[in-house]
Amino acid sequence: MTQTIEFFFELSSPYSYLAATQIHALAERAGASVVWRPFLLGAIFKAQGASLPASNPQKAAYMLQDLGRWSRHYGVPLNFPSRFPINAVKGHRAALAARRVGGEGALESMALATYEAYWAHDRDIADPEVLADIAQEIGLDRDAILTQMSAQEVKDELRDHTDAALERGVFGAPSFFVGEQMFWGNDRLDFLEQAVST
Repeated sequence: MTQTIEFFFELSSPYSYLAATQIHALAERAGASVVWRPFLLGAIFKAQGASLPASNPQKAAYMLQDLGRWSRHYGVPLNFPSRFPINAVKGHRAALAARRVGGEGALESMALATYEAYWAHDRDIADPEVLADIAQEIGLDRDAILTQMSAQEVKDELRDHTDAALERGVFGAPSFFVGEQMFWGNDRLDFLEQAVST
């Protein structure tokens, strides 16, 4: 029986970006499937009375070094963007819109392209026109993406993912579920792979 990984990701999270570049290969090795679930980490922090980790200067300095180590380890580009933190709600809606326009695989493609646009090329993923351009670059209809991004069903779906994350105990990004077992953080991918390989 194929195991399913639920991947709760936040586009403004650098560790979610790193994990997103690895999750497809991990799932293939393990013979698992991945369900991508965008959610709003800011809403989780607000509900839990938490703050952005980078708001602590010592933690922020360490995080920059750590992100550099991980990007070199994975061989993926990571250039800290000039707009950070960024409100990624429209980016998340664009990912959900991509699935409506292009099918299930389009959500993953849109999320990965948006991550690269932001974390490698410093593009403004809060701008709907930039998101529409990204969608067009991966072969999706930019006008359809813009239309779907503002659809109430897409807004509701993002809210539902965020509510589900909160109810299931998510407190950071990335977070992964195998059944009801949660794994938090890019540095837990080895444990996640073990869980879906057994």
